[in-house]
Amino acid sequence: MAVQQNRVTRSRRNMRRAHDALVAANPNECANCGELKRPHHVCASCGHYDGREVSARAPEVEVEDDAA
Repeated sequence: MAVQQNRVTRSRRNMRRAHDALVAANPNECANCGELKRPHHVCASCGHYDGREVSARAPEVEVEDDAA
């Protein structure tokens, strides 16, 4: 079992944790549809990336309640 050699002070422990904070997202506007998207990622709403369509979006299919 691991046993610490010396006590880690509050200061040293907190300095180690200084880089663990969450960073806020940096969304960009899609040039095609104007929705917010992550930088360097395909737009989730229209499927465009870098001014061209990369993935076609399938039309939404309505499912009836009694079909399942």
